[in-house]
This record gives sequence, C-alpha cells and structure tokens, in this order.
Amino acid sequence: MTLTQLRYIVAIADAGLNITMAADNVHATQSGISKQLKQLEGELGFQVFTRRGKSLDAVTPAGGQVLERARSILHEARNIRALAANLREEAHGELSLATTHTQARFVLPEAIARLKQHYPELSVHIRPQGEGRIISLFESGEVDLVIVSTSGNAPEGGIAVPLFRWYRRAVVPLGHPLAKLNRPLRIQDLAEYPLVSYESSLQPESSLRKAFAAAEFTPRIACTSADADLIKTYVLAGLGVGILAEMALAPSDSRELVALDIDDLLPVCTSWLVLRRDHVLRSYVAQLARLVAPQIDDAELRRVVAGHADAHWPKPPLWSELQQRNVRRAATRAA
Repeated sequence: MTLTQLRYIVAIADAGLNITMAADNVHATQSGISKQLKQLEGELGFQVFTRRGKSLDAVTPAGGQVLERARSILHEARNIRALAANLREEAHGELSLATTHTQARFVLPEAIARLKQHYPELSVHIRPQGEGRIISLFESGEVDLVIVSTSGNAPEGGIAVPLFRWYRRAVVPLGHPLAKLNRPLRIQDLAEYPLVSYESSLQPESSLRKAFAAAEFTPRIACTSADADLIKTYVLAGLGVGILAEMALAPSDSRELVALDIDDLLPVCTSWLVLRRDHVLRSYVAQLARLVAPQIDDAELRRVVAGHADAHWPKPPLWSELQQRNVRRAATRAA
C-alpha cells in the first residue's frame, strides 16, 4: 500500500467516481490510476468501488471506511511535509488562494509583492471568484486558503481569522444630484435611483437588502458584477448609483467619480482569512496573514491552526486605519 494509491482513490471519490477526471486532477493517466486501484483492492481483499460494466458505480461500505482513513493519512502526510519544509526554512512552495475580485485587485497586490521578497521561489496562484463560490473551492480542497468578507458572523468551513473591517461607499459621477446634497445620505435617497452593486446584493439575506427593508424600501438593482472596476465603469455609463467596498476606490477615481459616505446606512464588513483546521501552517502563509493584518500574532496563529489553542483574535482594525499605518511606515522609510 502506498500514499500514491491512497491519493488516487480519494481523487476518484472526489471526482464523482470519474476516473478520467480524477486522472486530470492528480496529473496522472487513466490507465495508471486504474492499475493502482486494482493493486490496492487486491491487497485489501475487497473492492473500494462497485462496478457497472467498465465504469465505477458506487463506494462500497468497506471502501467508505478506507477512504475516511486514507484522507486522514494524506492529511497527516501533508502536515509532515509542511513541518519539514518549515524546519528546513524552505523558501519555495505553492500557495493557492481564492478571494473576491476586490480583495485580489485592491488588497493583496502589495502584500503578495512583499511576500515574494521573503520567498522569491514561492508560486502564488490567485483565483478571483464570486462570494458564493469561494468557500466551496476551499471545502473541495482546490485552494489552500480563502479570503472572504461578511457583514455578520464569521464564515464556516475552517478557522476564520479576522483581518480588517471596512465600509461601503456610494459612488456617483461628478455633478450627480446625490453629490450636491448638503447632508448625510439616507436610505430613501438611494432608493430613488437604480443601483450598481456586487452580485451578493441579489441574495435575499444580503445586508444591503436588509438595510433597505428596515427602512421599508426595496433596492432597485440595475446591474451587478463581482468586479469593482466594472461597477465603476457602469456607474460612469449612467446605469445607476454604485455601491462598493471603500478599498476599491483609488485616488485617480476622483477625476470622474464622487464617493459618498454611507457608514451609517450599511453595516461594517469584516474580511476573514479562512484556514484548515489541525494543519501545520507553512511559514509563508503566516507571513501573508501578518502582511495583510499586522495585529495577528504568528505564534498564536500557528497554535490555533494546529489545534493546540482556542482562538482569541484581537479586534480587527478598520481598513482606513491600516492605510494610515502604511502611509506612516512609507514616510518613515523615506526619511
């Protein structure tokens, strides 16, 4: 029995018993996987999967028990490799993460650039996704970690580490009537215009819809996108008032757009780093967490992820506070 054989049967199960898909996922050949499966079943003395003709049909009861233990063994094998790499202070590896377009475009570039300075041989694979797809990629094992935002409870599916809090902004073209109001915006002001917002705004449980419902209004969603740059583009095209994350606004946007404060209208959001439980954390993952959120303690993060301590995270700072720290740090370096 080999780790490769165990990896192959888990890949088959995760691919819905499709050997061709499993082979693609583990970069093997279909014939190679079939041969290893046959050898493993021969050693075990029973079938892991039932057959229908030449196709796999179902997981046998005994096969289900084997798969459960195979996953545990593979998990611990990955932990041993990660532990060894940390002890050798290896500067290479692969990091795959899923997050929203906004985080990938406006939050991570500087952190990833600084991470690469410490780990020049590290390959980073970023998969921008809509909110609804991110956690599913994590749960299926397709990515190592995710960064996702909520306006309420922490995301489920792993260890959620709060990184920072942020507010949304209403965005309108220069000269728009809302930009000329000499008072704070109200929900009824926004209700008078079609909105251009994130895809999550379509969900009944979205905080945007709840805020409108609390004021007895219904938002008119004219257009949605997962990409904040597209939201700004369609606002400029006249489709409506944009609602987007504050970090998605660059100084250059002020040439064409006006950002309006709506902190009192919509709840604050929190961005979370979600990691796997009972996992040996690679050093570059801990470094990335600190680069995005300096308040995170490296030692505590490692203990919590390894299952050796309960989480007691510090209150995450506001995005605006992080930006002010970055400005002061840059000024200090320049001096």
